Amino acid sequence: MKYTEAISLEIFSVISQASKQLQIDSYVIGGFVRDFFLKRAGSKDIDIVAVGSGIELAQKVSDLLPNQPKVQIFKTYGTAMLRYNDIEIEFVGARKESYTENSRNPEIIQGTLQDDQNRRDFTINALAFSLNEVNFGELLDPFQGIKDLENKVVKTPLNPDITYSDDPLRMMRAIRFSSQLNFTIEEESQLAISRNGNRLKIITRERIIDELNKIIASPKPSIGFLQLEQTGLLVQILPELTALKGVEEVEGQKHKDNFYHTLEVLDNIAANTDDLWLRWAALLHDIGKAPTKKFSAKVGWTFHGHEFIGSKMVYKLFKRLKMPLNTKMKFVQKMVLLSSRPIVLASEVSDAAVRRLVFDAGNDIDSLMTLCEADITTKNSKKFKRYHKNFELVRKKIKEVEERDKVRNFQPPVSGAEIMKAFNLKPCREIGQIKEAIKEAILEGQIPNEYQACFEFMIEKGKQLGLELA
Repeated sequence: MKYTEAISLEIFSVISQASKQLQIDSYVIGGFVRDFFLKRAGSKDIDIVAVGSGIELAQKVSDLLPNQPKVQIFKTYGTAMLRYNDIEIEFVGARKESYTENSRNPEIIQGTLQDDQNRRDFTINALAFSLNEVNFGELLDPFQGIKDLENKVVKTPLNPDITYSDDPLRMMRAIRFSSQLNFTIEEESQLAISRNGNRLKIITRERIIDELNKIIASPKPSIGFLQLEQTGLLVQILPELTALKGVEEVEGQKHKDNFYHTLEVLDNIAANTDDLWLRWAALLHDIGKAPTKKFSAKVGWTFHGHEFIGSKMVYKLFKRLKMPLNTKMKFVQKMVLLSSRPIVLASEVSDAAVRRLVFDAGNDIDSLMTLCEADITTKNSKKFKRYHKNFELVRKKIKEVEERDKVRNFQPPVSGAEIMKAFNLKPCREIGQIKEAIKEAILEGQIPNEYQACFEFMIEKGKQLGLELA
């Protein structure tokens, strides 16, 4: 069957013309074709397979296009890429691959279209449209990928044990596609992931995190994380998460399963934000509970200080996985550290507590509130409504305090230089003590966040410290 409407873009006609001039066959394959049948429009990446030299085809296509876009050539991989009308087009020669045990980088020899489709990771990614004049738009589907799309199944074209052992990153990709598309991984394929899970150790952490980020960014990330846990991959990547799994009972008292609770929180926040790093904060907000879990007959199960411990664990986790140790990591740390503060506030909303929360959260206060609202996973409808109503009051109070006291990211109106001048001081600890006292007085509501009130408080505090005015 032909699908000429799928390849109606000008670029496909140009590729077809270039192929004819070079006397080689070419096909659009992979994600573009899959997304056409899934009705996922707007693909910005197109993969072209040439039965011949992909690099020569890319160069010929560039020659035929207006402005002759630059062709980037990657000789090591036998691929080339060019950009046209905001679309990235990658060209590769059809090939066979063979792998060694300790690398996912294959040895490559020239092959047929069928050879190239055989090496694809999943049947739904082996679909191809012909760009050849004789059968332009014809679908080539050797592994019934269309049927798997209809049945919402992720399945490997060939033996899954070989597919995953050859390139273990495909195990992460299988779970990622399942999570992104809400597809089921075919049973034998899922069992093969469990059998080959230890092969993940040959994959770089950067590659693993790239796939993990895509799972976290999917509409319902818990789908992917449940599969990662069930197949044994998650414990290799995020043992801090799997440590939360399970419920203990002592003297008839249980705690909730914090692993499944975390996945609920992640799904909740995914429904309200696309911010990847806020989703990471939701994923990690309770990781401090495993090392802080204790039981006492008087109070039952406790997790004292889990937010502080969890925030420290974030740095170690990011460093181990070679994730960015910049403002993104610091944001996640801050969210984990402050994750319980609004929950405490919800029961008793005082101006001083709200001021301190706004000061500590700064410009991230809205993100923190979004995280805390996602943290409500109770199945009791009355409690659920009550908690959300309380958070509405906290949000309202935050707005009122912000408008009145302006404490978000504030610095005391009286500077260190003014303190030094007022008391004729050289740099010393008393200056810091006075600045800290002014800040605390503002946050506690003892004085307004205004210059004159702060100046008068400075003089009084200086006298208490035995300082004399200049």
